[in-house]
Amino acid sequence: MKRILIVGSGFAGFWSALSAVRLLDQQGETENVEVALVAPQPELHVRPRLYETGADGMRAPLMDLFDAVGVRFIRGKVATIRPDAQEVTVVSDDGEETTVGYDRLVLAAGSRLYRPDIPGLQEHSFSVDQVDEASELEAHIKDLANQPESDARNTVVVAGGGFTGIETAAEMPARLRDALGENANVRVVIVEREGDIGPDLGPGPRPVIIKALTDLGVEWQTGAGVASVDADGITTQTGERIPASTVIWTAGARSNPLTAQVPGEKDQFGRLHVDRNLKVIGSDTIFATGDCAYAATDDDGNFAAMSCQHAMGLGRSAGHNVAASLLGVDPIPYSQPKYVTCLDLGPWGAVYTEGWDRQVAMEGAEAKALKTQINTLWIYPPNADRAEALEAADPERVIVA
Repeated sequence: MKRILIVGSGFAGFWSALSAVRLLDQQGETENVEVALVAPQPELHVRPRLYETGADGMRAPLMDLFDAVGVRFIRGKVATIRPDAQEVTVVSDDGEETTVGYDRLVLAAGSRLYRPDIPGLQEHSFSVDQVDEASELEAHIKDLANQPESDARNTVVVAGGGFTGIETAAEMPARLRDALGENANVRVVIVEREGDIGPDLGPGPRPVIIKALTDLGVEWQTGAGVASVDADGITTQTGERIPASTVIWTAGARSNPLTAQVPGEKDQFGRLHVDRNLKVIGSDTIFATGDCAYAATDDDGNFAAMSCQHAMGLGRSAGHNVAASLLGVDPIPYSQPKYVTCLDLGPWGAVYTEGWDRQVAMEGAEAKALKTQINTLWIYPPNADRAEALEAADPERVIVA
C-alpha cells in the first residue's frame, strides 16, 4: 500500500488529511493509499484564540474525525526527515524512535513564536503562542492579586504591536481588573519597534485601532523595541525603563525548523518555496503547506500570510494535490484571492477589513459579532461525519476568514 504522510495536526495539517482522503474516495483508491498523520496529540490547538481567557479549553479533538474518514493517526513528533530515503523518524513521548516511510510527504508542521537573543527574554516573558504558554500567562495574571501593590504589579507590557500584540493588549485592561479589582489602577503598554502601531496592517484600519486602544486605556510606544527584560520590567532600546511584572512577547513567528531538513529555497521566515500546487520546488515527493509554505495566493504578487485564514485553504489544496500527484490525476492549483482581516479589539469591538490594502468594511460591535462567529464556529473542524467532512474539504470551497 502507498502512503501519504502528513506532519502536523494544525489547521493546514488536518485539512490536508481530509482533502487527500476526499480525492482518494472520489478515485476509488482508499484501499490502495493510506493517509497517515503524525502529531503529538490528535487535536487541533485553536491558536488564533489564545489571547482570550480559557486557553486550556482551546483544543478541538480530532480522533473521532480521523476515524470517521479513515486517517491513520501516529502519535509522536517528527525529529528527522530523510528526503532521499522517503522516510521520517518519529519520536514518541517516552523517547522511542520509529521509522515511517512515505510515497508523498506533506509538511504542515506550523510555526513557533520567534524569540530573539534579548537579555532576560527567555526567563522573564510570557506569550500566547501555544496552549501551555497562554495557560501559564493566565495563571500568572490571576496570581497577581497575591503580590504586593506596586506599579509593576499593575502593569502589562506587550512587546510587539502587530496583529497578535494588539489583540492581546486589548484584552489586558479587563483581565487585569478581573484579577486586581474593578477599581485597580492598571496600565497596559504596547512597545513596537516600528514607527506605527500595527505596521503590517497598514494605514487602512489604523484610525479604528487607535480609537479602540485609546478608549480602552491602552498606551503604545513606537520607534524602539525591547532591549532587555527582567523580573521587574523592561528597558527599551532608547533606555526608557517600564516597570512591569508581566511582559508578553508577541513579536514575530518562524516556520517549524523541520523545513531546514528539506532541500529547497526558503524565505526570511523559513518557509519553503512551493509551486502553485504546493509542491516544494525541486522535489518530486514533498509538499509544504500552512506556515511551512511560501505560497502565492493569486496572480497579483500576493503571498499567503502565516494565519489560520490561509492555512485552511492551503491545507485543502495540499491534500488534494498530494493525492493527485500520487494518482496521476490533474491537480487544482492553489488560489485564495479573497483576503480579509478581522482584528479583535477586546471589549471595544473589532475591525473587519477587505483586500490586501485592508479597507475597513466593518467596525465596533458589528465587527465583533463577526469575529466571535469566526472564532467559535468557522475555524473549528467539521463534525465526525464522513460525508460532511469530505465535502468540507473541497479545495475549491470559498474561504473568507
